[in-house]
Amino acid sequence: MNKRKLGRSDLQITEIAFGAWAIGGWQWGGADANDAIKAVETAIDHGMTTIDTASVYGFGLSEELVGKAVAGKRDNVEILTKFGMSWDEPKGSFFFTSKDNSGKTVDIYKYSSKEKVLKDCEDSLRRLKTDYIDLFQIHWPDPTTPVSETMEALEILVSQGKIRAGGVCNYSSDLLIEASGNFTVASNQVPYSMVRREIEKDIVPICLEKNIGILAYSPMQRGLLTGKFKPGHVFREGDSRPDTAYYKEPNFSEIMKFLEKIKPVAEGYKATLSQLVLNWTIQQPGITCALAGARNAEQTMENIGAANFNISSSDISLINTYLSEMVIDTNI
Repeated sequence: MNKRKLGRSDLQITEIAFGAWAIGGWQWGGADANDAIKAVETAIDHGMTTIDTASVYGFGLSEELVGKAVAGKRDNVEILTKFGMSWDEPKGSFFFTSKDNSGKTVDIYKYSSKEKVLKDCEDSLRRLKTDYIDLFQIHWPDPTTPVSETMEALEILVSQGKIRAGGVCNYSSDLLIEASGNFTVASNQVPYSMVRREIEKDIVPICLEKNIGILAYSPMQRGLLTGKFKPGHVFREGDSRPDTAYYKEPNFSEIMKFLEKIKPVAEGYKATLSQLVLNWTIQQPGITCALAGARNAEQTMENIGAANFNISSSDISLINTYLSEMVIDTNI
């Protein structure tokens, strides 16, 4: 799989990365550990060597599983993880209440003080069983901590050799400008998909101007754009997807109609809908990498296949025309 330079860092990452949110189980209705490890191992063995996880995914579980999967292969892998989410003490800015994989109620806070960032790094290194992290990213902005303080912590970790580069996630254009004035921000990880394209208005232009990479998460809109979900689908307990706007009517039906329109395009490339969606994503201006989740080896192989072709400019224009005809209401 092709690799791309991440912003102004010296990191080279795969154009499609393994997104390890789902393997942590949290908000995905659980996960099978053996399947998860095999999914990551399959990614690495077939050239998808960039793995993106976070401390809060499964409250440490995702990082632990990634650590097991990369054992003996660390030098051939780029590990991206995230910090700044607290679930064991009420510090910072309250984010939301959730349940862990055992059903226990958990209050989650956004907290990225210098002390917390340094501690989070040590915890992630331990869970991942490695002595360095390729890209360490603040997971969500913390309004209780100055941006400069969080960036100072990243600078310290770079100087200590514990991280190769630092990035941000879910940063607005204003926050991104402020952060990049204090630190060499390698990337901004933000939600982006065919049906969620608001970053094109301000984030993409700024990242192109400042040479900041964009990691697109949820490019499949949490599985919806795979075409594998039908009306009346029963989700497992703990799966948060039915509560999102895109899975609700009339958005669900609108997206299903769109997928029917682009099926012939996918068939023309002998590709699945998932592969077409991922390939479209990595061809969009400013997008360095698309994160694609998988729960098992089969799903991993399907994602890898998305990098084996390139949609023509005429087909991209056709897809974009279909997208312009779609009406999505995110306020429901």
